[in-house]
Amino acid sequence: MQRLHFYNSSRYFYRTQLRALIATPKARLRGQPPHYNMALNAVSHDVTVCSITINASTSLGQKTEPNTKSALDPANTDATGQNAPGHDGGEKGVRKKAKTEKELEKERKKAEKDARFKAKKAAQAAVGDDKASGKGSEKKEKKKKADEEQLREYVEETKKGEKKILTPLDDSPFTKAYVPKVVESAWNDWWDKEGFYKPEYNVEHRSELAKKKGSFTIPIPPPNVTGKLHCGHALATALQDVLIRWHRMQGYQTLYLPGCDHAGISTQSVVENMLWRRQKKTRHDLGRPKFLETVMEWKNDHHDWIVSVLKRMGGSFDWTREAFTMDENLSVAVTETFVRLHEEGLIYRSNRLVNWCTQLNTALSNLEVDNKEIPGRTLLDVPGYERKVEFGILTSFKYPIDGKDGEYITVATTRPETMLGDTAIAVHPNDDRYKHLIETGAKAKHPFLDRLLPIIADNYVDPAFGTGALKITPAHDPNDFAIGQRHNLEFINILTDDGYLNHNAGPFQGQKRFDARYSVVGKLTELGLFVKKEDNAMKVPLCNKSKDVIEPLQKPQWWMRMKELSKPAIQVVKDGEIKIRPETSERVYYHWMENINDWCLSRQLWWGHQIPAYFVKIEGGDNDSSDNELWVSGRTLEEATKKAEDKFKGKKFTLERDEDVLDTWFSSGLWPFSTLGWPKETTDLKELFPTSVLETGWDILPFWVARMIFLSLKLTGKIPFKEVYCHSLIRDSEGRKMSKSLGNVVDPIDIMTGISLQELKDKLRIGNLDPKELKTAEKYQNTAFPQGIPECGADALRMALCGYTTGGGDISFDVSVIHGYRRFCNKIYQATKYVLGRLGEFTPSSTVQKTGKETLPERWILHKLATASKEINEHLTARDFSLATYVGYKYFLNNLCDVFIENSKAILEDGSVEQKEGTKQTLYTALEGGLLLLHPFMPFLTEELFQRIPRRQDDKTPSITVANFPEFATLKAFHDQGAEKEYELLVSVSKGLRSLMAEYAIKDSAQSFIHALDDTTHSILQAPTSRHSILSLSGKAISSLILLAPSSPSPTGSAVYTVGTSATVYLDVKGRIDIDKEIAKAKVRLKKANETVEKQRRIMDESWEAKVSEAVKEMEQAKLRAAELEGGNFEKSIAQFEKLKITVIGGSSPRFSHLRNVVGVKVFERISSLLMVCDYTLKIAIEQDRGRARVILRVGNRATEAEERGRIIPDVTPLATQGGLQFAPLLLFTVLRCRQAGIGMSASVFRMSNLTLQLTDAVLRMNIVGGTGDLFVYIAILPLLLLNFPHPSFRKGRLIPARVIQFKTIFFNSLDDLHSVLNMVSMTSLDSEQHNQGRPYFLLEEKNWQAYWKGKLFLKPPAFVWSAKAWGS
Repeated sequence: MQRLHFYNSSRYFYRTQLRALIATPKARLRGQPPHYNMALNAVSHDVTVCSITINASTSLGQKTEPNTKSALDPANTDATGQNAPGHDGGEKGVRKKAKTEKELEKERKKAEKDARFKAKKAAQAAVGDDKASGKGSEKKEKKKKADEEQLREYVEETKKGEKKILTPLDDSPFTKAYVPKVVESAWNDWWDKEGFYKPEYNVEHRSELAKKKGSFTIPIPPPNVTGKLHCGHALATALQDVLIRWHRMQGYQTLYLPGCDHAGISTQSVVENMLWRRQKKTRHDLGRPKFLETVMEWKNDHHDWIVSVLKRMGGSFDWTREAFTMDENLSVAVTETFVRLHEEGLIYRSNRLVNWCTQLNTALSNLEVDNKEIPGRTLLDVPGYERKVEFGILTSFKYPIDGKDGEYITVATTRPETMLGDTAIAVHPNDDRYKHLIETGAKAKHPFLDRLLPIIADNYVDPAFGTGALKITPAHDPNDFAIGQRHNLEFINILTDDGYLNHNAGPFQGQKRFDARYSVVGKLTELGLFVKKEDNAMKVPLCNKSKDVIEPLQKPQWWMRMKELSKPAIQVVKDGEIKIRPETSERVYYHWMENINDWCLSRQLWWGHQIPAYFVKIEGGDNDSSDNELWVSGRTLEEATKKAEDKFKGKKFTLERDEDVLDTWFSSGLWPFSTLGWPKETTDLKELFPTSVLETGWDILPFWVARMIFLSLKLTGKIPFKEVYCHSLIRDSEGRKMSKSLGNVVDPIDIMTGISLQELKDKLRIGNLDPKELKTAEKYQNTAFPQGIPECGADALRMALCGYTTGGGDISFDVSVIHGYRRFCNKIYQATKYVLGRLGEFTPSSTVQKTGKETLPERWILHKLATASKEINEHLTARDFSLATYVGYKYFLNNLCDVFIENSKAILEDGSVEQKEGTKQTLYTALEGGLLLLHPFMPFLTEELFQRIPRRQDDKTPSITVANFPEFATLKAFHDQGAEKEYELLVSVSKGLRSLMAEYAIKDSAQSFIHALDDTTHSILQAPTSRHSILSLSGKAISSLILLAPSSPSPTGSAVYTVGTSATVYLDVKGRIDIDKEIAKAKVRLKKANETVEKQRRIMDESWEAKVSEAVKEMEQAKLRAAELEGGNFEKSIAQFEKLKITVIGGSSPRFSHLRNVVGVKVFERISSLLMVCDYTLKIAIEQDRGRARVILRVGNRATEAEERGRIIPDVTPLATQGGLQFAPLLLFTVLRCRQAGIGMSASVFRMSNLTLQLTDAVLRMNIVGGTGDLFVYIAILPLLLLNFPHPSFRKGRLIPARVIQFKTIFFNSLDDLHSVLNMVSMTSLDSEQHNQGRPYFLLEEKNWQAYWKGKLFLKPPAFVWSAKAWGS
């Protein structure tokens, strides 16, 4: 076996190495973005850590809490972020070189730091164990408040529109760490002023590239002007702007067109409510002109807020082209469209059933109605009613047959009040029960009204449902409406527009419709006509604006014929002219378009586009306003008059314009081309239409997307866009749809700037929530935001939203994930700050190219840059936003920060001039490339840092917004799979070592092994640079590392981590863990890992692969690989632990057998039944714990460096004995007999799992003697406590307070036994120079044991000491 000892002698170690930036509520794979909850059971032994300090005690899969304090701290304390130097091992025989002044100065600073630390410890000791004083936490709280106070008053010095004034990256409150409001200030105004967002910019400044690339346009889905934007708008803005910025950097003529929608129903409803609350007036009190003026003023106020939020989000809009659906040109487009389609007969007038909202007093399209499914009897809140209304009940009653006493026909309905509008009863023509009524022309008599109802036969009736007889109310039910038309029935409307019964309801006139429901049933009961009630599952139609129950009413309205328009709109998608993503959305599009109904265009509102149609009122005519022939349309009144004159020649008439307005979606359907100038022939329309991408939510696919397609094809002859990308809907962290009544609607401004819980509640109370809803909303806020929402900034919000977007299902939105990305922003900030500090006076090379002199780490990071550029471009092309985000995150955090920057530090400190220059050039290229790759996702932070890094020669790029995006074609020379394979091996090995040390809480003196599994791996690991890389990436805890050849046997007594098929990493844990406990823990985790594997394999079948996106596939496959690796690691670790356990208990070795012979079989059997005995050295230590001591028996097959230096090994099972103190004489007897027989138990352990040895009555005295600057510790221990090394605090030169623990004499049968032990431990002097850095220490002196026994103190240290060498000599 080839033994290569690696000692970590690196002078510098980056403080944030091995520290995951984001600690989410669940453990993740190291380096995964916050949104990747895919890795809850990732890699075995993986470390779950916080942003600055390692949480080494937390096991994989356990929950961790984020270190919120460290998220705001800089990664370093000096200007360059450099950590204080470490110390060499000081191994024996190594000649020490003379220290430089710089090194001496650093040592002086370290000594001062140690002194401050000692003073702190002394202060803590002074208050003893009383933690209730709270002084420390009080100071921290004061410091925290002081820091917050400092950050609160930031004022930007840059004048509006000018380039930002950048202050030095020093330790001032606003630059020592990433602060969103500081980084994001001033840039937007400068970007706007410089015109970077105009499509003309690239044409003028990058003409050749723009000519080659073409145009790329995205029109914003116009937000409603009704109020504040929510996270759905933030998601859309983030995704759209990523595509826009990416294409702008690529050189396209790019336009991101902003605007707002007038939102007819919503806006008018809000303003009318406001008028009533403030002035007790209605719109009719103001009149139409004044009301519209009031709404416009309200719109302007809210418009400004919307614009400010979109700018705050970093949307790169060309605000000079901003549109509003009621702007002059867009209004002209609406009028042009209506007139054209009316002239062609595609728009017509008809008196048909509409969805009527009695609260809003307007008709609605089917798409504006939500159908609430209920299983049976359900009480629902209905606006305008104090008590809840009953739904889901099928009420049966009977009509008497006219002229036939005692004969009735029974019908059933879920809306009893509509029987007041019944005009017939329908049965199936083949139903034998009712043939005699049909043949005789019988009629039913209405019990409340003077009305006879004919009994008619119609195939629509289901004879098996209910009684087989169906009441017909043609004016209040769509199906009855059709039957009424077929049989020429009377259409009787019983409702007013505001939901009251009218004169046609007879004695029930004036009642509210749902009050009449109960009145009608009561009256039927009185007359003996009521039959029964029963539960009935049904759908209740609700207005999605007012939540009122929709009432079908017959109204003369304007309609658009859809069948003719839908066919070409379906065909362009089938032909691939328009691509709809994901495929599920495409299927929704086909389903809706193939089953489309005519579109009701009229809305009974004032706010909106008044319909350009005129009723021709002819003198002496019937003048039925529902007659389509009596209407004309016109772009102007003059045009309409001319049409009427031509149509009604010789007749006198007057024109009355329709007071209704058009459905909001009518004007929105023209958005892609009306915003570019249509119907005018403008330059924008010529160069930028069709647009490139429409990004929107899938829920408005039929509302808006379909209508834009068929209207564009009809009016322009072109498709409106080439691609539709439908993002998911955002739900809250509990998976619920966001709703104001639930209190889970989150304002993106609150996420970006931060808000307290109380302020969130205050915002709720300002709204119009019902008291019950308010209580529910506050309850959710208390659960979801107990500490409010921390300031995250726009960049973190954008990155998180893109990371969420997998193209799959809805998004469960969690603010803590966004805050995790805020920490990632801080990592980018601190890494750039460090690099700038290390570059010094530096000039980057003029071009991005390879020199051929790059080291392996440099080749590796350049390869990673090239690969990242390739993958991000591919993912964005495929609209895999989540994967694109992941690649950028992984490159900057895992590759650049955690690996390459770490690897570069020693070179920048101690390398040659040539090495330093090469490393700086590569470091600059890697950093510059990382900022460029992340810019589309994080525009503010990347601009802030891009403006700080030096420029390449002749590079005049004014802003990162118009810099060239990294392309694989230009970075192809960096592609180096050989370097990736070699260096990834070293990185993976280091990751394995870190994971194992964290899993088993090995914080120092770690002994590790790397077992190469093939010759190629072995050759790579033997390379001189490999040793340095592994140790620098693994951390200071590694004291030695042994490389094993493929033919070498595997180590024993170790935890295992598999590095693919190349190597296996082992960490020696003998004596440093509780074997039974770790085996039990590993078995539990192995079971969980195997369950995860089985679960993943079940869901990842062939049908699953065909359904999900590539992003989801990669995520789930990573889960499977991680679970398989985790299971394999635990299986191997369990095998190692079981083998160690067998070795301990077995007794097959010659020494073990000799021990049996020496002590006797009976004694040996008693010992083996109580403890596990290895066949090496006995190691016993005292662990101090607030004045209490316990004995630790240490396992080990060799003396490790930690043991030789006298460190206490934590987490080892305390010595115990089952039967009180009976076991002590056995152990003492065994030790004495072994010593007399010359058995050198040269490594071993006595470990008890179920025994108890109480030390509370034993005598143990430890004392400190000071003299001439040195400290001496001497510890008197009675038999059994054979101390092999002192407490680590002495080794570090710290004071150990005196501890006294009494020990009963029951341990000893005689003083001779005691004297023999004392003789045994007082033979050997210690080589103090080697073991304690020049400070001697002393233990027990034979002649003074009686003083200890009597509890007396020594005034001077004893002369002799027992050491680890004594046992073996």
